[in-house]
Amino acid sequence: MQLAQSGYPVNLQFEPMMTGRNRLTVAFRVILAIPHLFLAGVITGGTFGGGNSRDGSGDVADAIFAILTIGILGIAAVFMAILSWFAILFTGRHPKSFWEFEYWVLRWQTRVTAYFYLLRDEYPPFGEGEYPAQMEVTNPDGPRNRVTVFFRFFMLVPHLILLALLDIAWGITTFISWFAILFTGAYPQGLYDFGVTVFRWHARVAAYGFLLRDEYPPFSLSA
Repeated sequence: MQLAQSGYPVNLQFEPMMTGRNRLTVAFRVILAIPHLFLAGVITGGTFGGGNSRDGSGDVADAIFAILTIGILGIAAVFMAILSWFAILFTGRHPKSFWEFEYWVLRWQTRVTAYFYLLRDEYPPFGEGEYPAQMEVTNPDGPRNRVTVFFRFFMLVPHLILLALLDIAWGITTFISWFAILFTGAYPQGLYDFGVTVFRWHARVAAYGFLLRDEYPPFSLSA
């Protein structure tokens, strides 16, 4: 397995899968991924958004879309991060059980993201388990930076704006790659590399957003 060292304490262990793809599971990937999307969601967190309508049906569609991209456990992890925010501000420490739960959810989302975006064909395990795409984050295990935690949301905004734009491109390249795999059995190298680099950026920002680390993520598509 290839370990991507970023100079940042969040690493994405990832094993590339370019050729010999399973066209059948790729063809039905969205349907096959629904149980994982509902439970854990993907690490992109529903950047693509949803529709709006005056009759209110758009609100229902948005809610369904949010659940299928953020996941039930992803929503729980968000609430846990909010509680952790208060805990860190008042005590200077991230409660261990909260940190471990958020990390567990992000690891699950990492595997689902690799599967959903066609980077791997193996069906992800439910919960923890071996998979050729893993997120590794070191627990800071010490006093946290209360100032950066207090302003964490605002500090995330530049990353979220850039990732929203990159996710549009990633969605387009994934759609193109879906056809490429169905016709050739291979994921185009350039499009694959682009998806992995956006994926790595998401992993760093997700760990920072969930308060797992205090170091500011780099603005970089490199490993």
